[in-house]
Amino acid sequence: MNRFATRASAWLASLALALSLTGCGYNDFQRLDEQTTSAWSEVLNQYQRRADLVPNIVATVKGEANFEQETLTKVIEARAKATSFQITPEVLTNPQAMQQFQAMQGQLSSALSRLMVVSEQYPNLKANQGFADLRVQLEGTENRITVARNRYIAAVKDYNVLARSFPTNLTAKVFGYAPKANFTVANEAAISAPPKVDFGK
Repeated sequence: MNRFATRASAWLASLALALSLTGCGYNDFQRLDEQTTSAWSEVLNQYQRRADLVPNIVATVKGEANFEQETLTKVIEARAKATSFQITPEVLTNPQAMQQFQAMQGQLSSALSRLMVVSEQYPNLKANQGFADLRVQLEGTENRITVARNRYIAAVKDYNVLARSFPTNLTAKVFGYAPKANFTVANEAAISAPPKVDFGK
């Protein structure tokens, strides 16, 4: 009887714990944490896709005589900075690290935008089918970046509301679910505008 009572008590305690975890948002934290991690991975994937296009774009542009070296150098330097940034899990909970990441990606966006504008002045580049194909790929990648970033912003918003609301904020403290860093309003307008890819006439 004692053994049965002990088992019954243990079972009831486990059930009570499970119900309390469900009621305090623990399962929601699990779900939303996975969503933000998945959304962040897609953001990084699309930024990497863009970084991978840059060497081909640079190589094509280098073939154009007298192309503005300063513009090309800025693209190369911006890519080097963006790809050298160490992406660690802490970035998601560190607003300063997130701002640094944004700034580097923003610099690459600006440098690529300038490169595309300058390239309009070179008829041979405009007529180069390989360069035209790269521009199309870049435009598509910038669109994917915007979509991925917007999904991440939405996922973080849902997660942070849960982490800061009562009583789920108590669960967040107990289990270490810190609010996640998001793209800042100051930089969002700049980085959400894809580089101008104007094929001209």
